[in-house]
Amino acid sequence: MAQGDVGISLEDVSKKYCRRLRTALWYGVKDIAAEFSGRSGFSHRKLRASEFWAVDQVSFQVGVGECVAMIGPNGAGKSTILKMINGLIKPDTGRIVLRGQVGSLIELGTGFNPVLTGRENIYVNASILGLSRNMVDQRLDEILDFAEIGDFIDAPVRSYSSGMTVRLGFSVAAHLRPQVLLIDEVLAVGDVAFKMKCFRHILSLINSGMSVIVVSHNVNLLSRVTDRALVMDGGRLCFDGALSEGSACYQSLVSPQIDETGCVTDKDQARIASVELINDAGDPQQDYWTGDTLRVRMLFTTTECVLGARINVNVDSPIAGLLAGISTPLTNFSFDIKAPSTVVELLLPNLPLLVGNYLLGVTLYGAEPGDFLDRRTPACAFKIIGPKTNSFGFGQSHIFRLEHEWNLAKL
Repeated sequence: MAQGDVGISLEDVSKKYCRRLRTALWYGVKDIAAEFSGRSGFSHRKLRASEFWAVDQVSFQVGVGECVAMIGPNGAGKSTILKMINGLIKPDTGRIVLRGQVGSLIELGTGFNPVLTGRENIYVNASILGLSRNMVDQRLDEILDFAEIGDFIDAPVRSYSSGMTVRLGFSVAAHLRPQVLLIDEVLAVGDVAFKMKCFRHILSLINSGMSVIVVSHNVNLLSRVTDRALVMDGGRLCFDGALSEGSACYQSLVSPQIDETGCVTDKDQARIASVELINDAGDPQQDYWTGDTLRVRMLFTTTECVLGARINVNVDSPIAGLLAGISTPLTNFSFDIKAPSTVVELLLPNLPLLVGNYLLGVTLYGAEPGDFLDRRTPACAFKIIGPKTNSFGFGQSHIFRLEHEWNLAKL
């Protein structure tokens, strides 16, 4: 990417916070005094008591006319990065270079004075961006039409619902046409129709040369405007690449921990001793491609024979929830658990799942409907790492691969 094509550039940017308010205030006084005196009393890379890195040596670039999704668990540092790009807080180390003015919708109602009306807040936000009143007048009808809040535009913002605040906030941020636009989670509020309207508008802004960063936990929505993801975890950038692969990385970060030893029952009759994924040679395997065969090996231990045991296996997605469930009676598979142990293998051929992280939950029952024996949820996890997906109408996307065929019909 040529330097002239870069809209946002972060070079080894770090930001630290202090867990204790009084200590943070004291550090702030010392740092300001040191800055005014022209001396630094400590290394910026050194943490003092109660401090931690909210963002730690993060570097990336966003091109002109490019939209990037930033995803990661809560507390990963995403909002802190946006606030530094927006100039709300200053990084402790590193450098941020921006091309042009920055517009942002970082928090619900950010930049709005609740006492002023919506119309008055539009002019205030425009003046911050250096726009004249005449320039705002030329765009006012466009802003109001997009926001769809009617006569409430002349009511104080404090009387707005959360959805109305988002509508106006997004409309102002997007239609005042900054060169850099930052959006953080706020599009999670509001109805589906408005979300789709926002994403269509974002695409038009990208095509006009705007650089956009969107933070959201809804990866499926993000796929409508970008195919690149930055994945944050613990203040560090752990992935920068295709959105589909970044989604799998993010899902693995937020997936529940696998409990390899715990049982949920005190019964000694039978237990799920282990659940593992293996290849044809019997070796452990976690990474697969769409269309591969998933081989699940389940070890059950018991102190006495269990006749007519049943197994239920669920497939879950950390972001989409329960996807499917199967059980041994479905295919009339019948088995007994004999002491001291019995092994059952499950084959799932031609996996229809697309790139992502997935979980298996296993429940063990006896022969009768209410005869619960043991459960492991999640019991194991696996990744689909390829082929890449495409959300722009040039391939397949989301969770499932659908078998299909196209034909040109006669009129």
